[in-house]
Amino acid sequence: MPFAAAEDRYDSMPYRRCGRSGIQLPPISLGLWNRFGDDTPLQNQRDIIRRAFDLGITHIDLANNYGPPAGSAEINFGRILREDLRPYRDELIISTKAGYDMWPGPYGEWGSRKYLLASLDQSLERMGLDYVDIFYSHRYDPETPLEETIGALDTAVRSGRALYAGISSYSAERTAEAVAIANRLGTPLLIHQPSYSLLNRWIEPEVLEACDEAGMGVIAFSPLAQGMLTDRYLGGIPKDSRAAQDHFLKQDFISEENMAAVRALNEIAQRRGQALAQMAIAWVLRDPRVTSALIGASSVKQLETNVAALENLEFSDEELAEIDKHAVDAGINIWEQSSFA
Repeated sequence: MPFAAAEDRYDSMPYRRCGRSGIQLPPISLGLWNRFGDDTPLQNQRDIIRRAFDLGITHIDLANNYGPPAGSAEINFGRILREDLRPYRDELIISTKAGYDMWPGPYGEWGSRKYLLASLDQSLERMGLDYVDIFYSHRYDPETPLEETIGALDTAVRSGRALYAGISSYSAERTAEAVAIANRLGTPLLIHQPSYSLLNRWIEPEVLEACDEAGMGVIAFSPLAQGMLTDRYLGGIPKDSRAAQDHFLKQDFISEENMAAVRALNEIAQRRGQALAQMAIAWVLRDPRVTSALIGASSVKQLETNVAALENLEFSDEELAEIDKHAVDAGINIWEQSSFA
């Protein structure tokens, strides 16, 4: 049976203006970084994406190398788009990125014009799209002139392969430089995508200020600190958890010092009547300069639980002061090298 989206999908989602642009984004967006490659049944992916759209989540975020294997998330999403969401394409914001290792040789990563535009063409082919809504430089390249990287984003927009351009994990200084170049070219940057959470506050205040001054939106990825800001690790490291794989979420991140902070934050969340993950998402969204929080999901239930964070976004001054005592840098910013290049 063909998919028919819920008629009330826009009734309760409170969309936010993305900087000084014409675009509004849902305060929670769906990222396909994990659980949308060939390691997850396609039906599970389909169920999550369908439910997200029914809940008013109009923004789906990808990158060229999401998987595993690299590229498979775009292929799988392309199939779901073709079979389920094609009639709703104009209701969706679809983004992808390029900057990390994607194919062998010197032209398969970083920020050259060669790599970015070739990668975008490959992403469009994998997803079966004529254009994406947002194309990002996934990380700053210290070896390539920034004029070349931002010039490639400008070409992507002017050629019709993307409607808007963005950057990800750029420092405040590099953000300001990128904004100046983009403005000279006539293709202003729409959005910045940095990591940001209760345990990783590196964008405060400089990056937020740089984006605000430039009129850019901010979409925070990893607001749950890759799962640390859930109840998943309160009792240790489960054998089937992400930390047990010791990949992006390192086992040494689950230190006693870090988990003491997480447990204290969990107690605050419980007093607010929220799950820890819900409070973590709400906290990221407390700042009006943050347009959206980018979450993943391994099940429809998890998606619905996280979206329910929107039911309580208000914090008292006392709550924020107490949270600040425990929301300290936990040494988990694995993107730090790029962000401070």
